[in-house]
Amino acid sequence: MPALVTLTRRADFLAAARGRRKSAPGFTLQARRRDGDDTEPAIRIGYTCSKKVGNAVARNRAKRRLRAIAREVLPAAGRAGWDYVLIGRPGQTAALPYPQLVADLAAVVVAIHTEPRA
Repeated sequence: MPALVTLTRRADFLAAARGRRKSAPGFTLQARRRDGDDTEPAIRIGYTCSKKVGNAVARNRAKRRLRAIAREVLPAAGRAGWDYVLIGRPGQTAALPYPQLVADLAAVVVAIHTEPRA
């Protein structure tokens, strides 16, 4: 299974925002295939929560949940050579049951990879 590497550069987040996008009740997933010049065979993942999610404590809790579901789902469902960004939703990411978030992420990743290319 490919390793999960965390996105840190703003340019990577912006590139993912120009890619594919699917939403679930608890989060939004952005994904894009990296260019062929990148030889890193890992799955890269980023997490973000705006101030709409709440104060720092609420944002950090939401991001912890996003990291946990990504560790559980993406090694099996994600594809190497892709970048993913999980975006938290106000009042939903921290409140929804964990098994629902896991199931939603698995379904959204499958949907991202089965949609026709634009």
